[in-house]
Amino acid sequence: MEFLETQITDIESQLHQAGLKLTPQRRATVSTLLHNYEKHLSAEELFTLVREEETDIGLATVYRTLEILFELGIVNKINFEDGMSRYDLRLSDQGHFHHHLLCKNCGKVQEVHEDLLLGVEEKIKNQFGFEVTDHRLIFQGICADCLAKKE
Repeated sequence: MEFLETQITDIESQLHQAGLKLTPQRRATVSTLLHNYEKHLSAEELFTLVREEETDIGLATVYRTLEILFELGIVNKINFEDGMSRYDLRLSDQGHFHHHLLCKNCGKVQEVHEDLLLGVEEKIKNQFGFEVTDHRLIFQGICADCLAKKE
């Protein structure tokens, strides 16, 4: 519970720095994202879950909140080739955005929190004089469960 409050306090601080408030609707949206941070929710899926906590919220409010959080770098917008934007909360203790493993068979998404590209970033900086500040990587393949079913 302390972890959730720390994250909400950090997000509230970022909103205040941008001249925005953590309204009850935004708090409910952020809280729901925190409780479901491994699920990669679409705006519609998030809205359904937020309504359970905050019944007086509309889909447009969830969309606007997500857009604000995206612009502030609090959430990342990702697409796993299903035609939907999904939102991934960027926790305050993370450096780079984490990587994802996408099973082309069942659609399962797994997160990889280890930064696998530090050497590549260093090479880019040395070779091109370009400092990488962030990156997104989705590995596509077949998950362990689907591979086991094949055998």
